[in-house]
Amino acid sequence: MDRILERAGSSLLERRMFTKFHGLRDSPTLAAGEPMEGLLVGAARDALAGRGAQVILYGHSQSVQDFACGPGFAQRLRGSLGLPEAQVYGISQINCVSVLRAMELARRYHFRSTARTGERVLVLGGDQGSVADAARIVPRVTVAGDAAAAVVVHTPVGDDLPRYRYLAGGALRDGRFHRSLRMTTKELTLFSQSCVGHLSTALREAAAGAGIRLSDIDWFMPDLSSALFWRNFCRETGIAPERICLDLLPEQGHNNGVDALAALQHADHSGRLHAGDRVALVALGPGAYFQVVIVEVEPAAGPEGNGHR
Repeated sequence: MDRILERAGSSLLERRMFTKFHGLRDSPTLAAGEPMEGLLVGAARDALAGRGAQVILYGHSQSVQDFACGPGFAQRLRGSLGLPEAQVYGISQINCVSVLRAMELARRYHFRSTARTGERVLVLGGDQGSVADAARIVPRVTVAGDAAAAVVVHTPVGDDLPRYRYLAGGALRDGRFHRSLRMTTKELTLFSQSCVGHLSTALREAAAGAGIRLSDIDWFMPDLSSALFWRNFCRETGIAPERICLDLLPEQGHNNGVDALAALQHADHSGRLHAGDRVALVALGPGAYFQVVIVEVEPAAGPEGNGHR
């Protein structure tokens, strides 16, 4: 992390701020010549667990990525996954909420009038933040890395049982900050001051949709951009810090839209989650966009259902 900031011209004081206050230490970076597509395909295969999917929704924060600039990305993806007939759609222009928004769209797909039993939607997410050092740095906030994650959204059929049950979602956008990363210093300051309140509103909307209170949520799988933000969030909302799963922040940092899925998988694999736990997946980003998805851990684990790389 320090080398990335130094190469981009950050001062020693600013670099220390990223470590001390934001809690950021490392940022995953692909080796020279290592393809981002490989991460995406690997995460997708883990999530599919040998089963198929009718639709692939690829959520990404960067509007244009090197591997997608040339023709054939969708065809290569379908070929690598053995899904020649799958429909592939990109979900973008909404920054770091793209992956959780794709999950909401996947759920809507299952409730369309022509839905068929057994249909599965692969939600894939990931960006190569390391394309350029300057582009991966959000001033005074975070540094983006290279990572991919995937989850299959489906209804229970036979032995194809989901690990998590969708309860509800919530979303919010504040158009005052439409300039995104081109915001002025004054706008950035106001954006930072508004984030906790906006996220709390989205969380309350999701909790109300699930028929629960905010206090009934057992775990929060956060956007991993800054420990400072989550300290402020806990102080202003009264939510206990130990309910925010920040374990991955120092070693992995912020990876655009896949943070919440990465935190969820890590918490599950480390034995933190139990049947009946209610978990809020959280994403926020410049724009300003906020997205929350609340799920419940199912007692009977089927195929793992999500993959992260």
